[in-house]
Amino acid sequence: MATADIPLHRRDFLGGGLAAALLASCGPSAGRREGPPWNIVWIVADDLSPDLSCYGSTEVDTPNIDRLAREGARFTNAYITCPVCSPSRSALITGMYQTSIGAHHHRSHRDDGYTLPPPVEMITDYFRQAGYYTVNDHESGLGGRNKTDYNFSRAKAFDGTDWRSRAAGQPFYAQVNIFEPHRGRPPDIWAFTDRLETKTDADKVTPPAYYPNDEIARKDWAGYLDAVRLLDEKVGNTLDRIDEDGLADNTIVFFFGDHGRPMPRDKQFLYDGGIAIPLIVRWPGVLDPGSVRDELVSSIDLAATSLALAGIPVPEHMEGRVFLGSGKMPDREYVFAARDRCDETVDRIRAVRGKRFKYIRNFHPDRPYMQLNRYKEVSYPIWRQMQRLEKAGKISAEQYPFLAKTRPREELYDTEADPDELHNLADSPEHQETLTRMASVLDLWMQQTGDRGAEAEDPAIAEYWEERMIEAYQDVYPLLEGREEPWK
Repeated sequence: MATADIPLHRRDFLGGGLAAALLASCGPSAGRREGPPWNIVWIVADDLSPDLSCYGSTEVDTPNIDRLAREGARFTNAYITCPVCSPSRSALITGMYQTSIGAHHHRSHRDDGYTLPPPVEMITDYFRQAGYYTVNDHESGLGGRNKTDYNFSRAKAFDGTDWRSRAAGQPFYAQVNIFEPHRGRPPDIWAFTDRLETKTDADKVTPPAYYPNDEIARKDWAGYLDAVRLLDEKVGNTLDRIDEDGLADNTIVFFFGDHGRPMPRDKQFLYDGGIAIPLIVRWPGVLDPGSVRDELVSSIDLAATSLALAGIPVPEHMEGRVFLGSGKMPDREYVFAARDRCDETVDRIRAVRGKRFKYIRNFHPDRPYMQLNRYKEVSYPIWRQMQRLEKAGKISAEQYPFLAKTRPREELYDTEADPDELHNLADSPEHQETLTRMASVLDLWMQQTGDRGAEAEDPAIAEYWEERMIEAYQDVYPLLEGREEPWK
């Protein structure tokens, strides 16, 4: 629903002052180094929800990540600003909402020379100006990948590929980008887990309630958990190397996912399966080991906080907040997330979440949730199984709303009572005040941050991606039940 379409009483419910107060306290921290010249390491996992043993999962063991949680602080309310990698990472590296900087469409601006709008820069620029060596670690043997995936052009985003290449005594900022648990290509979408000595027992796992609990779904879910275990191994490599280099006492480690798990209703969507991420921070001598914190944290806050902890002033324009250290800002009351075009699939969804309630607005309610997306159609067995079961009359959209051919304009969920977000309360009379308040907060956020999602993208871009995706997956068509084209 566009702002102009919202009834006047809804828009005016909070009034300018109160609504603005709910979004206030976004100004920068002056930045002041506390303790030694801190190195900053980001360990970034692809496609990871808080499906870890330190977060309570009983289906997978993650001893290295658990170790990091024992030595640092584990955050239970951390959320990404977009549930797909390139807009998410564009926001992470700038401390800005992807919708504010024109980086909101997945893998846009790859060849058109688009650059960040002034005065926005990558945080590596600020670290470099402060004397830091900046690293995208993918040549040191830790298992990281050369993943940037930004929706803007930028030469020399990092200084090097291994922090050992820095000058003697020079502090560094490093990213270790780990591919797992991202999917590979069909038919062996979890083939990289062959490295593991053991496999997750598919008969002993249970997918979330919004997926069928059958053999195909359990096998796919087990493959995801196998990939999480491989991720854990690579996290251990990074922690061991920090220890080997004698850096543990003056290095702050941030571990988090770039968005939620690679499953059909999770990745690319604004339910918690798509935007809730694990976040663990180890700050030796400062954060209490083994502590658990429940304040709301947005992924754009990682940039501002990392700069502040390094003693680097946080730029005035930055939309992220400092959530640690002496420059800590007031806790957020809300976090925000957005989804726009993903590959060839044109969509626009916005969400605001508090600790309890989440409000989602669908700008294309006439379309199904799962519009044609060839990557998901080919690579996600659970989705194909849901389609088969629906066709056979074994499941329905009433049981699994994600199957619906249209969607409501507004969705409201009580995430405490309904963590799987299956019961939409938007039409519930007793929840109208909550609905109105959160809709107004979302309106104000879109206005104040200059949400560029309302600007029409050139249709030729989606057409280009459609051609790309057909070409990318044409070799696997025959592998999917003999169908010439699996999406027909």
